[in-house]
Amino acid sequence: MNLSLIGPAGAGKGTYGTALVRELWLDRVCAGDLFRQHLQDLTPLGMSARKYMDRNELVPDEIVDAMIEEWVRKSDPAGDILFDGFPRTEYQARFLDDLLASLGSRLDAVVLFNISEPEMLRRLEGRLICQQCKTPYHLTLRPPVRLGVCDACGGELHRRPDDQPDLALTRLRLYQRTVGPVLDYYQPSGRLRVIEADGAVEQVQWSLFAALESLRARGTAFQPKGATVTLPGWHRKPIHPPMDARSGCLGLVLLGGPGSGKGTQAEYLCNELKLPHIATGDLFRENLRQATELGRHAKSYMDRGELVPDDITEAMVRERLARPDTQRGFILDGFPRTLPQALALGEMLAGLERRLTGVLFIAVPDEAIVTRLSGRLVCRECQTPFHPAFKPPREPGICDACGGKLYQRDDDNPATVRARLRTFHAQTEPLIRFYRDAGLLTTVNGLEDVPAVKAHMLAAARGVENAVS
Repeated sequence: MNLSLIGPAGAGKGTYGTALVRELWLDRVCAGDLFRQHLQDLTPLGMSARKYMDRNELVPDEIVDAMIEEWVRKSDPAGDILFDGFPRTEYQARFLDDLLASLGSRLDAVVLFNISEPEMLRRLEGRLICQQCKTPYHLTLRPPVRLGVCDACGGELHRRPDDQPDLALTRLRLYQRTVGPVLDYYQPSGRLRVIEADGAVEQVQWSLFAALESLRARGTAFQPKGATVTLPGWHRKPIHPPMDARSGCLGLVLLGGPGSGKGTQAEYLCNELKLPHIATGDLFRENLRQATELGRHAKSYMDRGELVPDDITEAMVRERLARPDTQRGFILDGFPRTLPQALALGEMLAGLERRLTGVLFIAVPDEAIVTRLSGRLVCRECQTPFHPAFKPPREPGICDACGGKLYQRDDDNPATVRARLRTFHAQTEPLIRFYRDAGLLTTVNGLEDVPAVKAHMLAAARGVENAVS
């Protein structure tokens, strides 16, 4: 039986996963542990991830996907695998189903541990994590034999800074928003079970084993296909962001695959419309470079060999949107990438008494993108992109913006680009449908020459501007 345990921080995934491994002899995989192991062992995937981190960039999702895929293919996918904390998104759920199906296997069950806010805060208040092996402990629920020392490896135990109440609640709401589509995805197949995790460990563990025993007895799913399971009270269907013509703010989002020209078009539109360009990659590097509180928080994850969670990226975007220069409008590039992030953006703007007014999608066929990125050059200093045919630098090999040296990134090879495109389509197509249904989406043909694309982009932006002025 292949099983997935999901739930927010403090829900008990680690505790109950350990019990399942011990009792059912499951082969366990945790994406976070796998990521750290690749970094430590300097595997090709680990070195690829490290290059992004060394450039102060977020590690792309397809690298983590590749780590999971490599692990599954090396294990016995038809055997008993426990996926601990994976999948976290609908995209990852579909990816995992496709991967297992290609190997003649399937994910049999998904268990969500649902926990209330007060109970989560109570648990995280006493949680300790080993600095070395990341084993979790709790001062009262699961204390170590020696105070401050890990039973497993002797490493030093510490309290994670993101276990503070305000940060923990932010992460919980982000998790709920992200996992909502995952629940919708698994429920129709009958594979989903929700277990209330506020009770004592023994009680919750009994509920888990009883659910799995019923699954084994049925031999197919927790409930008949098409039957519904009661979802947590916080689960809500996404609500389309309303248009607010009275806001007087021209808020634009640019969507497009890697190599579609978003950066070039964003720079042009910002100059023409006199609006700030908010690119999440630049924003992330700026926070790290200036050692802001968010930058230090992000760096603490990177220093521990961990992925920087989405709530930090969202907080950076929220802080940037709150600055005075965005009052007239802004152009967002690289955010949102997913439907949960789109919902987060709607909440941010509502808090600022504004609404998103337009989404411009630059559509370019995949093979054209592969061709473009195969010739792309990037500045080592400021990361500005160039291309010998589409955007040549004034002086060969030298960045126009800062004078830095241009080079070709090793992840711009055709195979890697196609993997990134698969991730882009899987993550972004629901986002495109969401904005189209909301009446916010305008599609621009990005296959035309640069001046023509600029003209169409500006016309689309002016059309949105006229509608809200």
